[in-house]
Amino acid sequence: MDDSTHSTDYFLGLIEQNCHDEATEYVERVETAPAEERKETVRALRSLADDDPSALKPLVPTLSGFLTDDERSVRLTMAKLLVAIAETDPDTVVPAVPALGERLADDEEFYYVRARSAEALGYVAREHPDAVASPEVVADLQVGLSFDEPEVKEKLAKALEHIALGDPTRLKHQVSTLATHLDDESELVRYHLCTTLVVVGCESPESVADATDSLTARLDDESAHVRGRAAEALGVLASANIEKSSVPASFFEEFDGRQEDDEPFARRRKRFVLEAVDEVAVGGEGGDEIGTVEGVRATTSEAVAEITATDGECPHCGLALPKQSPPMCSRCGGPH
Repeated sequence: MDDSTHSTDYFLGLIEQNCHDEATEYVERVETAPAEERKETVRALRSLADDDPSALKPLVPTLSGFLTDDERSVRLTMAKLLVAIAETDPDTVVPAVPALGERLADDEEFYYVRARSAEALGYVAREHPDAVASPEVVADLQVGLSFDEPEVKEKLAKALEHIALGDPTRLKHQVSTLATHLDDESELVRYHLCTTLVVVGCESPESVADATDSLTARLDDESAHVRGRAAEALGVLASANIEKSSVPASFFEEFDGRQEDDEPFARRRKRFVLEAVDEVAVGGEGGDEIGTVEGVRATTSEAVAEITATDGECPHCGLALPKQSPPMCSRCGGPH
């Protein structure tokens, strides 16, 4: 595959010219090419995924075949491509949902492939919950929270949050299981699962009542975003006149004018609890978006960005370090 009609530039040109049949034939030829050419073909599509993801829609069913490629690097590159597409154009990835679900369910698959597959499924689920949130997929996402690698668990929790955002009633029977993971070591896992319970509670507050003890324990979480979402979930319950007494007395002592939470995200949501319990406005930094599905949709991306913001670089290899990073660099193993 070394002439002009077998180059990635030629392939991209076919897509841009809407020559879908020819582009599909190109993909089918590449499937039997050497691994590096297969990987390069998938990688070349990233610019189109960023600029015009809908242009790839006719090819997604064929491209999904790369999710079962013999080479792990090809499968991972394809899964990452589908994440990039699904984040901005979930409609385009709907045809790939069955293939992504198979990667997620394969416990022998490379964990990064499973993580990216879960992430892509989550983005699709926000707009098409019926296409994604089958009992089997939901079960795979939940089971992985107990034993998967941390990188996978973060994507599993994120996907569950997105399923809830797509249909807040979809996970109402899974609350008890989700609540057992609210103390996970990963800040992102705790955040996504607390957020999931907020969303479920907005539509089915009675189903979240069994999680009040786990949510209350997170009011003292080291993460302001986790504290805030836990408080928001309790506020949703209180607003629905459910489990008002579950909010501990120590919580109210924080609002004596001297010990309020220093972080605005948490402070606003803790005030939301006070208003819900006392049924009076306490003033300050409330907001109509708190305690609503629309509010979560509007604020969760920014919250995740703040959680994952880097805090300098490894002095040995230059890897960007997250704020909550272990004392040893995950790339080179050096201390920082």
